[in-house]
Amino acid sequence: MNNTISVPLSEEKKSRWKFFLGELKPKGKMFTWFNVISIPIMLLGLGLIVIRFWKGIGSITNLTQEVPWGLWIGFDVVTGVAFAGGAYVVTFMVYILNMKSYRSIVRVTVLNGFLAYVFYAGALLLDLGRPWNVINPIIGNGFGTSSVLFLVAWHFLLYMLAELIEFSPAIAEWLGAKRACKILSGMTLAAVIFGITLSTLHQSGLGALYLMAKEKIHTLWYSEFIPILFFVSSIFAGLSMVIFEGSITHKVFSDQISEKNHEQHHKILRGLSKVCTGALFAYFFLQVLVFVHSKNWDYLSTPMGYWYLTEMLGFVLLPMLLFYYSYRNNNITLIKVASVITMLGVIVNRLNVTVIGFRWDAAVHYVPSWMEIVVTMAVIFTEIWIFRWVINRLPVLRESPSWAKNMH
Repeated sequence: MNNTISVPLSEEKKSRWKFFLGELKPKGKMFTWFNVISIPIMLLGLGLIVIRFWKGIGSITNLTQEVPWGLWIGFDVVTGVAFAGGAYVVTFMVYILNMKSYRSIVRVTVLNGFLAYVFYAGALLLDLGRPWNVINPIIGNGFGTSSVLFLVAWHFLLYMLAELIEFSPAIAEWLGAKRACKILSGMTLAAVIFGITLSTLHQSGLGALYLMAKEKIHTLWYSEFIPILFFVSSIFAGLSMVIFEGSITHKVFSDQISEKNHEQHHKILRGLSKVCTGALFAYFFLQVLVFVHSKNWDYLSTPMGYWYLTEMLGFVLLPMLLFYYSYRNNNITLIKVASVITMLGVIVNRLNVTVIGFRWDAAVHYVPSWMEIVVTMAVIFTEIWIFRWVINRLPVLRESPSWAKNMH
């Protein structure tokens, strides 16, 4: 007779499963304005993505052989990556320059940057005619190891890994994994240094992609200095996103923020506005040098010239002055306004290079279809949903557990 007694699932495993199932349950109100607006768009976007993979990229986009890159590259990838630049700037300020006053926003900024890269890399798959060939630029298939796409592909992969390591202590704290938290916290500085190096390369690398399209981009937006301009603009683009997203997060999740961090919020915004002022000044100065060097004076009296002046004066010079004035006068509301104008300016600039000024003289100009716009909105809303889920569960804004504080 077999006296072996079957051992039931251990209490530890039961509690672990109970924990995960509990975390999957929705928290807060379901019927909010954001949910009511975002859910239908996300569902419609999912349906359009199914159609895209079923019938091909031409079934829902206005892309052609002449214009193979459109909204999904110009906005989702090129613009989105610029907005994710706040992660490498803030981590540089905290871990390299030892500016401890910004430590409270490191995790939320890194989380925002990581999710941006993951979702925009995912959106990139939608834009590829044959998505399963995405491995080619990564492995350098066809002897493409010297191409810019090969570099950008590897920069993306490695930087997402670096950001995941930077954020991983928060995941370990959430799971109560003390040993893992200690190991991952020890890896943070190396991951930050590695990530900053990658960021400086791929932010400029995205601009370098368009060096090959000299004959296709309007001369007001093309120059051999596009990589440098893309890198500099990613600084104020990323920090403006930090100000914008941080202000909303500070209000929506105020119950998770400690009193000390509440008090430091305005001081942090002022400090970021000061950095934005300097970065915008450097960018504007470089743009003036490029314009004078290229001798594009005759183009200013054309419709594209008027649009170029609108970008430079309305979306670069104006927010620079607003940031400077708001910093000097401690005007927090104006800092937020300046950040929004700056973000709009970055969108305008990236779309001018990738869409509006690209093949501007073609008989039939590319205009994104409504389905492309819906898919883009669905991607953004999905990212926000996951961001909100993580914020509500992990120690991102709230204080770390007492056992973890000594490890950082």
